[in-house]
Amino acid sequence: MPLPNDEKLIALSNDLLQQFDTIFGLNPGFRPAHAKGAMLTGTFTPSGEAASLTKAPHVVRESTPVTVRFSNSTGVPLIPDNDPNANPRGFAIRFNLAEHVHTDIVSHSTDGFPTRTGQEFLEFLRALAVSDPANLAGSPLEAFLGSHPKALAFVQTPKPAPSSFARESYFGVTAMKFTNADGASKFGRYRIVPEAGNEHLDDAAVKGKSANFLFDELAERVAKGPIKFRISVQVAEDGDVVDDATIHWPETRKLVELGTITLAAPVADSDHEQKHIIFDPIPRVDGIEPSDDPLLELRAAIYLISGRRRRSAPER
Repeated sequence: MPLPNDEKLIALSNDLLQQFDTIFGLNPGFRPAHAKGAMLTGTFTPSGEAASLTKAPHVVRESTPVTVRFSNSTGVPLIPDNDPNANPRGFAIRFNLAEHVHTDIVSHSTDGFPTRTGQEFLEFLRALAVSDPANLAGSPLEAFLGSHPKALAFVQTPKPAPSSFARESYFGVTAMKFTNADGASKFGRYRIVPEAGNEHLDDAAVKGKSANFLFDELAERVAKGPIKFRISVQVAEDGDVVDDATIHWPETRKLVELGTITLAAPVADSDHEQKHIIFDPIPRVDGIEPSDDPLLELRAAIYLISGRRRRSAPER
């Protein structure tokens, strides 16, 4: 995947990466955000209604192998799982279509994003870097949140810790354009729901957990049997804003089930594979296209730049 030929986009990507490094420290070989993770392998099986939405290859095949990564927030590789800053959790999915051919979903456990553009996100991170979130009065972060109500709403959204990565729901940040074999197109956002149901912990229960409780539980759970998630798409209606990640659509919007992911085993040599794999928020596959959301190209560039940096670091 080549870098886009856009100097401003590359400059903004590097500024954002530098800001992550300022906040979390430089940790060679790790992601600048969602540094702590674990990978599993499994299979995606499409639903009967998936082809009504998209002609994407993993939807029209009987099944497709997948590689997934669960993660904590922040760029701190050893952040305790019971640290409030470890939320929202991340869930990235790679559909392995052929050798060196794939399409990905990148999601996290809070529905939405604090800013519409990358430049606003940079301003948010800069304010965060020089502020104490526990003492906001008069701080740059208070000023930013006061002038950006969508960012304030995201920050104030409850982000409880799950009892398991397998008992959390995840959301695609940006809308995609889905086109079926008849040429009909609709915009939608991914929703990924655990078959085991959602289960969250209160603050007291979280404090009583170990620093690695989610990753330990994940390993124990998959050793006992498969972990399943349903992937659906919340479909936009005419007039819905499809290029702004801060805007939620009404819950009355139709959900089309794409299919089920069944995760069966940990990835061998997980540390090496996590260092190597670069997930792509842009689908790059026939039947699913990016929307005009300005975050998409920026996120793709950041993931690629940081991924190349990660790969060049010494093996850990």
